[in-house]
Amino acid sequence: MPNRRYQILDTIRGCALISMLLYHAAWDMVYLFGADWPWYHGFAAYVWQQSICWTFILLSGYCWSLGRRQLRRGLTVFLCGALITAVTWVFMRSNLVYCGVLTLLGSSSLLLVPLAPALEGLSPRAGAAGSFVLFLLLRDVNAGYLGFEGLRVAALPGGLYRNHLTALLGFPPAGFFSTDYFSLLPWFFLFLTGWFLFRLRPEEAREIRRVPAVTAMGRHSLLLYMLHQPAIYALLTAGHALTTGGTA
Repeated sequence: MPNRRYQILDTIRGCALISMLLYHAAWDMVYLFGADWPWYHGFAAYVWQQSICWTFILLSGYCWSLGRRQLRRGLTVFLCGALITAVTWVFMRSNLVYCGVLTLLGSSSLLLVPLAPALEGLSPRAGAAGSFVLFLLLRDVNAGYLGFEGLRVAALPGGLYRNHLTALLGFPPAGFFSTDYFSLLPWFFLFLTGWFLFRLRPEEAREIRRVPAVTAMGRHSLLLYMLHQPAIYALLTAGHALTTGGTA
């Protein structure tokens, strides 16, 4: 049986996964099935979306040290992200996913393999605080400036924003498009914040009320992530056909 700390992390991840499933179902309803939901374009839906990605990225950084095969795990997650990019490029070009969250998580895991030995010499508190400040400072780097959520600190040189390779780093060129975009900057620093937070963990895990199904979902989150959009689309298509008396 997994120890309590794994169960706690899996339960939190499972809750985030359920939230993500609901959010993506709403996305499909709005953008693929034409639902008129103005609230989905508002601030509350944005906070909902951000809460999901922040949780997954922080948890992934936190859990990095728990794995024994970080290189293999990082490559697996990165290749899953590449597969999603390839499938959307071939079959859903208008909903292309480039530099999606799995690409970010895989890249971040791989970057930590050589960086971790050097970072272990830093104070965990200073490392967590510094990483999070850098994340906040770089939050709007994709839009061309330093700052957080529209609070502009300084503009960045336009020459940084050149092509799809610079987009992977955080500098997308003009006209760049991706329905799920998580570049290394700023998100690697949120991942790194989670890594440092693990080093501040309490020595003893605390009790937590488990929800077996939710915990199991969190334990298999990568598989469920890979399968969830086709499954949601199939269910919504079937529901749409039943309610309209035809096909989607």
